[in-house]
Amino acid sequence: MDMKKRISMELGDRDPTEVLELDVHSCRSADGEVEGLTDEYKELEFLSMVSVGLSSLAKLPPLPKLHKLEVNNNVISGGLDVLVAKCPSLSYLNLCGNKIKDFAALEALRNLKSLQRLELIGCEVTTLDDYRASVFDLLPQIVYLDGYDPEDNEAPDSEEEDDDDEAGPTGDGDGDDDEDEDEEGSDGDDVGLSYLMKDGIQDEEDDDDYVEEDDDDEDVRYVFAAAAAAGVPAGEKRKRAPEDEGEDDDDDDDDDDDE
Repeated sequence: MDMKKRISMELGDRDPTEVLELDVHSCRSADGEVEGLTDEYKELEFLSMVSVGLSSLAKLPPLPKLHKLEVNNNVISGGLDVLVAKCPSLSYLNLCGNKIKDFAALEALRNLKSLQRLELIGCEVTTLDDYRASVFDLLPQIVYLDGYDPEDNEAPDSEEEDDDDEAGPTGDGDGDDDEDEDEEGSDGDDVGLSYLMKDGIQDEEDDDDYVEEDDDDEDVRYVFAAAAAAGVPAGEKRKRAPEDEGEDDDDDDDDDDDE
């Protein structure tokens, strides 16, 4: 399918001014130029023209809001200065697998101040000595070249970041489990404390009983001691003394007189 038909098919019933993203990869450009894309697509932010046989970007219309351009796996060898004039907001440019052979072909990108990420893997220029250092020196605004910064830190993947945001923070379930365990532990502590307090109360009661038993034992020992002093063998009743019998008789007589 040629590029014009593919763009028309992707557009469908929409107005070109409503299109923010356009992907026409794997269609064919008749003469190696951009076809079917007009300045009506002024709101376009993402454009993919991968593997379409492009050799030039000269016919690219003005796309003032374009942030990301993918033209990898084509046969572009230069003419990148057109991007400075027509895509001033461009921050990501993928030229992998094209015919970029030297640093001079990239020099035009120096004036593309918004450019932060540049992909050149598969281009002949990547085989030159000090390739990475030279590109970073030539284009100081570049943050990531072929996916890495000057210190070899990998560039973040925007799609993965979006997935992480949708997934939400991790570890919530574990936190809930920990809280449940803490609550269970607290309940267990309360029960244990109550049990120990109850034990302590019981011990005190037992101590009191023990003291009372000691008092009883002392009384018993006192009785036996008194009996022993009176000459009464243990286990026998003490005999009544005559004077005690007299007192009882007197008491009886008194009771009779009262009657």
